[in-house]
Amino acid sequence: MSLLPIFLKLEGRRCLLVGAGNVALDKIGSLLKTGLRLRVVAPEAGPEIQQLAKEGKLEWIQRPFEANDVDGNFLVITATDSPDVNNSVFREAQRCNIACNSVDDIPNCDFFFGSVVNRGELQIAISTAGESPAFAQRLRREIDEQLPEDLGPWLENLGELRREVLATFPRGEERRLLLHELAERKICDSALCAARQIVKHGGESGRAEEGHVYLVGAGPGDPDLLTVKAVRLIESADVVLHDDLVPQAILGLAKASADVVNVGKRCGTKTITQGEINTLMAEHAHAHRSVVRLKSGDPMLFGRAAEEIDALTEAGIPFEVVPGVSAAFAAAAAIGCSLTDREWASNVQFSTGHHAQSHNRAPLPALEDATRVVYMPGRDLRLLAEEWLQEGLPADLPCAVVSRAAQPEQEVKHTTLGALGETEPAAAPSLLIAGWAVRERVALRQANSDVLPAAAD
Repeated sequence: MSLLPIFLKLEGRRCLLVGAGNVALDKIGSLLKTGLRLRVVAPEAGPEIQQLAKEGKLEWIQRPFEANDVDGNFLVITATDSPDVNNSVFREAQRCNIACNSVDDIPNCDFFFGSVVNRGELQIAISTAGESPAFAQRLRREIDEQLPEDLGPWLENLGELRREVLATFPRGEERRLLLHELAERKICDSALCAARQIVKHGGESGRAEEGHVYLVGAGPGDPDLLTVKAVRLIESADVVLHDDLVPQAILGLAKASADVVNVGKRCGTKTITQGEINTLMAEHAHAHRSVVRLKSGDPMLFGRAAEEIDALTEAGIPFEVVPGVSAAFAAAAAIGCSLTDREWASNVQFSTGHHAQSHNRAPLPALEDATRVVYMPGRDLRLLAEEWLQEGLPADLPCAVVSRAAQPEQEVKHTTLGALGETEPAAAPSLLIAGWAVRERVALRQANSDVLPAAAD
């Protein structure tokens, strides 16, 4: 049996329903949502149907079916437990060239009702041509469980943008490609929404350009902390070469057709060299593809951006750097501690655990006027603690180890320099903040813990 799935516009059209029992009531709920004018013919009707008739939502004719009842209707549906009545209604509908459905009576059907999944204006209808409505209902439940709940509002926004594109852009390939690109994007109500910006600026503003490489900061891992420009570029890039620690929540912003490649190096394990990363960027750019080199935090801070910039410059490839929220700022926010303080810290030092040794430095005063931030301090903090103690930093210098800052798994451990070496390893990515400003935060936290950010100690 060959069926053509179609969606009918029924608002204002007349529909006849023969029967007014429980089966008919099931159909009435979906029929009335379409805005059609429904007439029910039946000698008796259930209380719910009688109430709908009293409210003027349908018309109930209290008598048996008559042949001329089908006249003037767009659709005819029969939902009785009498095969003879169903067959009679079907024959009369055929005589008038009106499509008819007889519930659970396949021979007397011109069309079938699908099992429908709804998300606002989105409708997914499933039909088994009457072979097994129960199986269609099972599929509907399974699909319904997998679809995001916000598809309805998203589709409404998409429709608004589509109408704007149709009114603004002339018919042609550019308009077609723009409509397809919008269908792959997240759309929000904000005027800064990347998809809205594309439509507003002729489909070009903020989009990743072919043959270009963008060194983009992914921030500490929370998608809400991405810059608007970073979101636009990630969503439109042909290729995304990302660090190992960039979470799926951010990688999921890439369009479905993009190549998303992990080029990360973690814990000393190098599955790819920096030279190979440079080559990948160049090859994709020379192939006229737009490339986002997605780096954790800010690309210009311990992200080897200088080497990549040199490689791109040497290859003659246009590039752009898009700053991101550094993990240091996210970690400081996690513990509610300003990295600078008028009384305790007039400067900030950024370093990495890989270059923590500084034997040639002069001894420091007991009250160092700085906050130290160490990226990638490593799992064993004993060596770093010993070096700082040898420099002259006091054992009671407050320290905080922040793991996965600004992410749902965020964890904070407070300690002192003297006890730092005994601190349990933190999950990567982690960051160490040390300084007297941290002590002030701890004191405040103890005195007024209910107003400070939650942290695991």
